[in-house]
Amino acid sequence: MKMLTEEELIQIRRHLHQIPELALQEFETHQYLVDTIASFNQAFLEVRTFKELPTALMVLVHGQNPQRTIGYRTDIDALPVEEQTGLPYSSTHPGIMHACGHDIHMTVALGVLNYFSEHQPQDNLLFFFQPAEESENGGKRAYELGLFSGKWKPDEFYGLHDNPDLPAGTIGCRMGTLFAGTTEVNIDLIGKGGHAAYPQDANDTVVAAASLILQVQTVISRSIDPIQSGVITLGKIDGGTIRNVIAGHTRIEGTIRGLTQTMIETIDDRLKDVCEGIGRSFNMDVSLELNQGGYWPVENNPELTKRFIHYMEETPTVNFIETEPAMTGEDFGYLLAKFPGTMFWLGVEDDSQLHSATLTPNEKAIKRGVDAITGFLEYRMQN
Repeated sequence: MKMLTEEELIQIRRHLHQIPELALQEFETHQYLVDTIASFNQAFLEVRTFKELPTALMVLVHGQNPQRTIGYRTDIDALPVEEQTGLPYSSTHPGIMHACGHDIHMTVALGVLNYFSEHQPQDNLLFFFQPAEESENGGKRAYELGLFSGKWKPDEFYGLHDNPDLPAGTIGCRMGTLFAGTTEVNIDLIGKGGHAAYPQDANDTVVAAASLILQVQTVISRSIDPIQSGVITLGKIDGGTIRNVIAGHTRIEGTIRGLTQTMIETIDDRLKDVCEGIGRSFNMDVSLELNQGGYWPVENNPELTKRFIHYMEETPTVNFIETEPAMTGEDFGYLLAKFPGTMFWLGVEDDSQLHSATLTPNEKAIKRGVDAITGFLEYRMQN
């Protein structure tokens, strides 16, 4: 097969956009990826699938004289969002959409892989098509299942995320943390229900929950260095069944975000203290569940990121911007905690934000992204 043209890349992206699938259910997407890769020159390629993680896919491009294995990761799942773009190639799966741009991610990865299937690299290149980024901790699952072993173990790892706030094709990156890490928070308050007219015979969990929510606001403002960054959002509260019954159970759900794993653990510990204090103050059981999952901070490796930024800044065909850290989470953080590497932004220039039902990335970003990444990988293999 010849090199993919920009129009062919756009058609691949539009097909992927029409078949979005949720975490660990990406079977149609997986098959399309397998079939597309099978159409590439196979002389240097080795494709691997996994019984233990059926929708995961790896492709090893064997180098001419490999000194290292350079990994490149793309995510393949979608979100439970009903698309509202009105595009002729909108999602054909009701209630599911590539609202985070993973169709763009996959297409860029296929473009880079296609290039190196026709131009044998110096080093080995490992392409990881990862399921379950949005939920179910796909990166962590793959690592814990031992998928990265032997010749399938990268010495360093790279990956991108699309960014609608940047011009199409722009590369954005920074030293240090690019994405925050997250902890999902579930709090259950167990008291004693009763009649609204007899509060002395009950133990009101709604009142206790209100006090807890107010106290949590002081964790960031009074326990965290203001120069650093952290966020606690308690976005859901569910307590009671009717206006004249005192609630014996209230549940609060939220999220913690921080730019380092140490910061997240500090916030976690302070939240534990608040919950224990509320339990004692209101004489009730307060149960706190903290689920760190796979969303570790995306902390870019200093040496590799410095080299990446240098290439992008010095390449005339690349528009590079140094970006600020984002409080959004990204599953790639877990893999970067295990392998040195760099994550970066690819601008897709859109008025709608990520996870929006109207997200419409500018497709001019695809070929520009492919060119920037293939150029960097060739540079990396010589430096």
